[in-house]
Order: sequence, then structure tokens, then C-alpha cells
Amino acid sequence: MAAMILGLVAAGLARGAAEAGSRPNIVFILADDLGYGDVACYGRRDVRTPAIDRLAVQGVRFLAGYANAPVCSATRTALITGRYQYRLRVGLEEPIAGNLPEIGLPPEHPTLPSLLRRAGYRTLLVGKWHLGALPKFGPLQSGYEHFYGFRGGAVDYFTHQYSKPDLWEDDTPIQQVGYLTTLLGDRAVRAIGDFARRQEPFLLSLHFSAPHWPWEGPDDEAEAKRLQAAGSKLGHADGGSTRTYVAMIEAMDREIGRVLGALDQYGLTSNTLVVFTSDNGGERFSYNWPFTGVKTELLEGGLRVPAIVSWPARIPKGRTSDQVMISMDWLPTLLAAAGTAPDPAYPSDGLNLLPHLTSDAAPVSRRLFWRYKANAQQAVRDGDDKYLKIGENSFLFGLADDPMERANLKSRRPERFRDLAQAWYDWHQTMLPLTEESYTYNIDGVTFADRYGVKRASTKPEHPQPPAK
Repeated sequence: MAAMILGLVAAGLARGAAEAGSRPNIVFILADDLGYGDVACYGRRDVRTPAIDRLAVQGVRFLAGYANAPVCSATRTALITGRYQYRLRVGLEEPIAGNLPEIGLPPEHPTLPSLLRRAGYRTLLVGKWHLGALPKFGPLQSGYEHFYGFRGGAVDYFTHQYSKPDLWEDDTPIQQVGYLTTLLGDRAVRAIGDFARRQEPFLLSLHFSAPHWPWEGPDDEAEAKRLQAAGSKLGHADGGSTRTYVAMIEAMDREIGRVLGALDQYGLTSNTLVVFTSDNGGERFSYNWPFTGVKTELLEGGLRVPAIVSWPARIPKGRTSDQVMISMDWLPTLLAAAGTAPDPAYPSDGLNLLPHLTSDAAPVSRRLFWRYKANAQQAVRDGDDKYLKIGENSFLFGLADDPMERANLKSRRPERFRDLAQAWYDWHQTMLPLTEESYTYNIDGVTFADRYGVKRASTKPEHPQPPAK
């Protein structure tokens, strides 16, 4: 009898959702430090990710998806604003580290949740924020109606703290027992039921901490106790393993499966647009094949991310796309799906992907730019060509034939190299200047043996000069 009643309730909610109009619900799922190849549908063979793979089967899987930065809060700035992060002071932090009361996402800046809320959406962030601290900055100050999660860059999966406890319900600190990935899934599933009963369109941002360090799977509470007893930093260089990393990814996938199951249960799947992606390239246990480089580097491995979108009512299923896309594209794309647009006073630097997603349109050629203060990194992708500078070394790569970035073509194609170097410099001049005060982090030889020649980067920025004629 209970099952019959539940089925009748779900059917009624589904009819109400259909009558509410064609604007989709939006579930935006963001992994943390997940590498390009770290899920099964992108090639990792030792991991099982049936929920993420389901999204790929029923939607579009991008093969040239990029993060706006090779670290966390810079990409999240671009994601929530739809603009190059270097337009805002908070976007210069690579990433936000320490107590910076004056650094954060300005509450007056339009954001994806604030623009959708203005258009009649309910908005909720479950998971990671990392765009500034109270009292000035936070999810509730930037468009989300409600928030459940943590504000910093990482927390222990069991104690829910870094240097201090960091688990919140709106702007109130709370304490809960449980594995963090599971707790985030619990709240997301509950929220979908609440939204379904209200029969209003919603944005659910589900920003996992997984598989970011500390290296703790669901069965690794002993490791959390070891770190706590020793006063060790959560980025424990003596911890983790491939097996632990896989367990963290599979735990996240199980929670995504529960979220998709809730959408099924309430009849919301057809008209819910679900995105799955990562904030930057992978870290120490990631599988980034066929790319080289890791988090903190503008090599493809530091920037390429899985990117999948599903919307059964509008997007044909089972496709892959060669369209070059980047984190800041999601704002104009999701706003277009919701029947609204960016604030004209803050035009998006991203591309509305909706026409490409809803039809089999040919990829659009575009030019994307990056910079990263550590090791004075610069990059441009234009078509299949990529200009890259790291320290004193500069390169031109043809990514279609050389995704590993091994063959330096700058001597064979000097005009193309100079064109892209000049384009980068011209673009850089339109962004906020690099500052000595901003934090920057890089992977070096102290903890990564395969970076044995790389030293900890200076905090002093290089002041780029126009390329030589």
C-alpha cells in the first residue's frame, strides 16, 4: 500500500512539473580535482562509475572540456560569474588560502544562482563554496537561498574540519556525524523531494569535495583519527593510494546515483538538465591520459576535465562532442535553457552551448586564454593550436595530432607562434594585473617525484612584456 501511495504522489508531482512549463530544473554536479580520465566513460579501467556513465549515455560527453584554471577557487569564480576570473580580485587567488577577510566574490556581482533566482528558480548549494568567508562573503550573499556544506578549500571527510570545524547550515555552524560525501548526497536527495513538492523550477548545485585530499574513502576513519592525533595537515603527502582514490570516486558516484534516482522517483528526469564536471585537472592519483601535466599547470592535464550534460527532454542522447568548451560557458548555457540571459552590465565571456547541444551543429572554432602566476604560465588555445609558456620556456603545439604536447612547433611555424603570443599579451592587458599579494600554489619536486626539477614558485609575479617582433 505504501508503495502504491508513493507512486501516486510521484505521478501527481510529475504532472504538476509538466504543467509548470518547459523551463528545466538544473542539477549542477561539480567534482573537486577529478582528472579528465578518472571516470569509466572517460577511460579509467579500475573504477566503476555507473551513475556518471548513465549521464553520458543519456546526454552529451565533451571531449574538449576545459577548466578556467588549474586550481579551485579561480575556476569557481569563472563558473559562478560566467566571466574570466581575472576580472575580479578574488579570481587572482590560486586558490584562496588562509584567512582573507577582504577577499571574496563581491555580493553585488550577478551570479548563476542570483540570475536564476531572479527568473523564478529556487536555489541551493550543497557542498563546497571556497569563494570567501563570512561576514562579507558566502553562498547566501551571492544568490543561493540555502546552503549546506563547507566554506573553505577542504575538510576532513569524517571530522568535517581543517584548522577548525567547517560544516554549515546556511550561515550557522553545525556538527554532524558521517562521511562527508554521503552527507552531501543525503541533503541533495532530500532537497529534490522538497523541490518536487513545491513544483517550482530549481537550481541544485551539488559541489562535492571528492576526490580532493585528504585521502579518505568511506572505510578510512582511522586515517582521519591519525591525522587529527598527529596534528597533520590534510594534504598528507604520506597518505593515500590508488585504491583509496578509486574508493573516493566510487563513493561520489553512488551519491550521484541516488540523486538521479530521486529525479526518477519524482518524475523530474525528463525535464532536468544535469551537468557533471570538475573544477580543474587531476592531482597525484589521477588518470589524465592522453594528456601530460597536473593540477597547477597549464598543460592539458591540468586543464582538461570531464564534462557531461544530460537533458532528456531537449538534448539527444548518446553523443560525444568535439566542441571546445570551458567552465564559464555553463552560465550562459544554463541561463539560455531557463529562458533568461546574463546581466548586460556584466556580459559573459563564455559561449552559450545550447544550440550545439540541442542539435548536431558543427563545432565552433574559438580562442581561449589562461594565465597562472606560479612559474609565469601563459596559454592560448585557438582551433587545434596551443601556445604555452612555462617559466622561460615557450611552445606551440598542435593538439589534434599531439595531445601529449611533445612536439614544439614554434620554429616550424614562427608566424603562428608570434600571432598567439601577441594575442595572449593583448588579452592579458584587458584583465586585472597580477599582484604580489595574491597566493599561488604549484606542484613541485618536494612531494611529486616526477616533478624533481620543479621548485616552489615565488609569489612575485612576472610582468609580461609584448612578444618580440
